[in-house]
Amino acid sequence: MSVFKRFRNYLFISYNRVQSKLNYEKVIPGEDIFIVDTSTIWSTLKSFLFGYSFLIAIHAVLFLFIELMWKYCSITVYWTFSLTVWVPLLSSIFCGFFGRILGVYGAMIISTTFLFITTIISYVAFYYVGLLGNFINIFICDWIHVGTLIVNWELRFDSLTVVMLITVNTVSFLVHLYSCGYMENDPHVPRLMSYLSLFTFFMNALVTSNNFVQLFFGWEGVGICSYLLISFWFTRVQAVKAAFKAVLMNKIGDVCFLLAMMMCYDMFKSLDFSVVFALACDFKDYNIVFFAQQFKGIELFCFFLLIAAMAKSAQIGLHTWLADAMEGPTPVSALIHAATMVTAGVFLIIRCSPIFEFAPHSLQIMTVVGGITAFTGATMALVQYDVKKIIAFSTMSQLGYMFFSAGLSGYSLSLYHLFNHAFFKALLFLSAGSLIHAMSDEQDIRKMGGLCKILPVTYVCFLLGSISLIGFPFTSGFFSKEAILNQAFAKYTAVSLFAYILGVTTAVLTTYYSIRLLWWVFLSKYNGYKSVIVRAKESNFLMLIPMSILTILTIFSGFLFKDIFIGKGTTFFQNSIYVCKENYIDSDCIPLGVKLLPVILGFITIIIAMHLSLFDYKLSILQNKKFYNLHQFLYNRYHIDTIYNFIALRFLENCFSLYKLVDQILIEICGPNLIRNAYGWILVLWKKSISNTNTSIYIHGVSLIISIIFVIFYVSFY
Repeated sequence: MSVFKRFRNYLFISYNRVQSKLNYEKVIPGEDIFIVDTSTIWSTLKSFLFGYSFLIAIHAVLFLFIELMWKYCSITVYWTFSLTVWVPLLSSIFCGFFGRILGVYGAMIISTTFLFITTIISYVAFYYVGLLGNFINIFICDWIHVGTLIVNWELRFDSLTVVMLITVNTVSFLVHLYSCGYMENDPHVPRLMSYLSLFTFFMNALVTSNNFVQLFFGWEGVGICSYLLISFWFTRVQAVKAAFKAVLMNKIGDVCFLLAMMMCYDMFKSLDFSVVFALACDFKDYNIVFFAQQFKGIELFCFFLLIAAMAKSAQIGLHTWLADAMEGPTPVSALIHAATMVTAGVFLIIRCSPIFEFAPHSLQIMTVVGGITAFTGATMALVQYDVKKIIAFSTMSQLGYMFFSAGLSGYSLSLYHLFNHAFFKALLFLSAGSLIHAMSDEQDIRKMGGLCKILPVTYVCFLLGSISLIGFPFTSGFFSKEAILNQAFAKYTAVSLFAYILGVTTAVLTTYYSIRLLWWVFLSKYNGYKSVIVRAKESNFLMLIPMSILTILTIFSGFLFKDIFIGKGTTFFQNSIYVCKENYIDSDCIPLGVKLLPVILGFITIIIAMHLSLFDYKLSILQNKKFYNLHQFLYNRYHIDTIYNFIALRFLENCFSLYKLVDQILIEICGPNLIRNAYGWILVLWKKSISNTNTSIYIHGVSLIISIIFVIFYVSFY
């Protein structure tokens, strides 16, 4: 404990010294409200570096231990890669079961250190597997062996796996580090760190799975952890309701996933990826009977996988849980919406690309669903006032891009957008957390304004994340989003044209609500309470460091990894992604005007949005009285929640009526009530024929005899 306390003092002394030098004054909102004494910068930097040197020393010791194990215990590099799965689990166990011993700061150090080790190993795996072109399959143990069904616990490391590992673990490590500053005053930090690490473990187990059963294990695990994290503040009724809602909507996808696995075993007699992918072409004409109807087995199998992915990735119809998941802490929102749970559905589709390529109807449905989801998510974000919900609906919209790109057989492009989106969306959520933290937990953008001078670092991070979300030229979002739109146009089919139109429209709407959010929060006049703005200050270093790292990744990740993911003739993915020759698209030959159209429309939208916001933001089109009904329709999320509540209420009422009919009338009257009444009548008649003094003895005797007869009768016949 003394080591943890000493490290805590060094780690947080920088924040305390800066805070002690802040001279707050009552000034006009929008002006600088504090003056920092620059004489403390050098001493603060020394304290901060000394604190982190201790953490680096821990890492050096751990890496030395691993090196010694390699040298003397014959542990190969392959088993080292498996630590990407087991280290987060160890972190969760330590923080969960020994949280009281470690304390708040001990749990922070343990979890952050373990996740840093996991991230480093993930990058080593990316180099060894992805860049050097190796394939690794690690056998752990036998798991299920029933008849012809053989399921082993194996870890599959290919190019797709290592890309997902560096995405998940990088964001997870930064979220862990961010949580150390964001949740420092919460007494339940060990529990949060345990949940976050467990979430990372299940996601790593999902992406390294080598069969559908193992993938389903991780699939269910992230669902359970999402419930625990969303309801972390379980004393809030809305948080518990949101957690139940997330579980209920995802259970629809889980049922479809189970049906898909049953069909997979019925067709291929195996659930192993290698076997199923190799035999998919031979079973493209295989028919299966489902509910007395005959379907193509591959099409029905892919359709159920698609429904499962839609539920997990919040596509239209199964998206209602996404915005309500904002009831959890902001680091939880960043982890769920950026790199883990919502990307699991996209990963499932990309992993099963050798199967989806032989299911053209499922691909068309996926394209249409993705386009509609992108558009509806953007329209709902237009009129929201909660800063986290605006970013949540933008997540839904960007997931729509990934879906319709995968539906057009652009699996590598979909993964490329997933990779870029993880960084700039995590940056937006962490910046929003810094904003909420500074504004005394206020999330309504109508009560903000003029914060660009008060929170300069947060403003810069939020600005860079927003322009990457918009697809501003040469940001990470620009490279992937423009490539997706070009691919949709180059396909030259009715479905792809439909997706292209919705994609371009979504890009315009994304630009508008992003500029609207930036204006209302940072550039307009302050519109809240003076007591809040006077106390507002920039976040501590533990929150700003992850935001700064994500800012760098947001700017450069798209450019650095473009040729690896979607470069001409790239062999990075090898056999981990499969595309038929008939579905291959070359988007380089489309006209230059089509390529520049989204960029031009984006700049025009920025000018219009700034004009409306600068002169009078109440002139916004959707707030005009003529469009009040449309505004309410979008604000209430197309009334989909209302429809679901109405259907669920009617269904439950009918079920309750049926329950009353069957249970209370048919069963109770004809069953226990009839026996009880007959038994009472017998006892009354018997009572009249005996003396009053021995009544109780006779009643107990008769009861015992009848009970024994009942037991003998039941045992004899059942």
